[in-house]
Amino acid sequence: MLFSELGLSAELLRATEKQGYDKATPIQQQAIPHILEGSDLLAGAQTGTGKTAGFTLPLLQRLQASAPQGYNKRHVRALILVPTRELAAQVAESVQDYGRYLPFNSSVIFGGVSINPQISRLRRGVDIVIATPGRLLDHIQRGTIRLDGVETLVLDEADRMLDMGFIADIRKIMKAMRGQRQTLLFSATFSKQIKQLAGEFMHSPMEIQVARQNATAEQVSQVVHPVDRNRKRELLSHMVGEGNWRQVLVFTRTKHLANRLSQQLESDGLSSAAIHGNKSQAARTRALADFKKGEIRVLVATDIAARGLDIEQLPHVVNFELPNVPEDYVHRIGRTGRAGMDGEAVSLVCIDERKLLTDIERLLKRDIQRVVIPGYEPDQSIKPIPIKNGRNKQPSRGRHNGRKRNAPAGANRGRNQAQRARRAA
Repeated sequence: MLFSELGLSAELLRATEKQGYDKATPIQQQAIPHILEGSDLLAGAQTGTGKTAGFTLPLLQRLQASAPQGYNKRHVRALILVPTRELAAQVAESVQDYGRYLPFNSSVIFGGVSINPQISRLRRGVDIVIATPGRLLDHIQRGTIRLDGVETLVLDEADRMLDMGFIADIRKIMKAMRGQRQTLLFSATFSKQIKQLAGEFMHSPMEIQVARQNATAEQVSQVVHPVDRNRKRELLSHMVGEGNWRQVLVFTRTKHLANRLSQQLESDGLSSAAIHGNKSQAARTRALADFKKGEIRVLVATDIAARGLDIEQLPHVVNFELPNVPEDYVHRIGRTGRAGMDGEAVSLVCIDERKLLTDIERLLKRDIQRVVIPGYEPDQSIKPIPIKNGRNKQPSRGRHNGRKRNAPAGANRGRNQAQRARRAA
């Protein structure tokens, strides 16, 4: 179906043409008419299917069609909530691209940067705000933003926001809104928690799902290379060099390993950078820009930092470590094979990760092909080390393992994983 068949305005059709698009993806074909009609929408679509345009285009058209009587330019008319800074920046870019021929102002709000420029922008008047929940709550509490004029609310990647512990923040944000509004919830999966969230905040939503729950893109080829844990980096360097891969996104479970692996790849002669929650926003933005321009061959990322990355025609994704949560595997490999392009997802799996691999295959309802690379055959005598909370649990070295006497095992680890994820966003 062509965009011109979906009832979009001339300005929006001109913008889609400027972006090089004329045909709508399945999620766009189904979502746009419902949103234009004003319905609440619960939409499921795997990453890379064009869902951002699926809600951005009709949102802009509805703003274009009507401005409420007595409209105050200082009030926000549309709010898009996303889980991470990178996704916020990506969605903001799409809003600007598709709204280039419309008179609307937009602003992106997230943590990790100074709040003062954001306050100045809001004071000048903004129609559309794209925000992460934590920083948005800061503005609400400071009184630098008002949400009582919001006509459309979008919750993008709602499943990830729940995983990151944002549900309490979302409820607080909802309380700052008044009156009726259109609510659009987009999620890669429809869990019980997502359905509960929809029941709290939505009114008789239309429900659409263009892909099987927890499905992976058909264009992504998947392969597992069994390898010993201490030879993963060697094998990764070999594959990048031997295959002359020019652009590779590599996932690790921890920030520490992301840094270390990036440094090791640099020592192997492969230009590399790491992005994760401890990196400043400026460093993350610079690394991503260099990666997109081809100045960096390997970008090493944790799940939190990579969520929402949109890199056109990314050919390779490598799971240097498998994720603890099987659904995160789907999100990871969804960075490649986007919008109909082909992609390759490679997982380097050691004996410690066999259960994680089994859990992923159970979720996918299929086995992933195993291919042993000659010269990197696993040593069958190596014993597995249990993985707990993203780390291999090493045997006790005596004394107190670095903890104070009588302290509980988790006392020095800080807050739980969801709270750390919220800070990283």
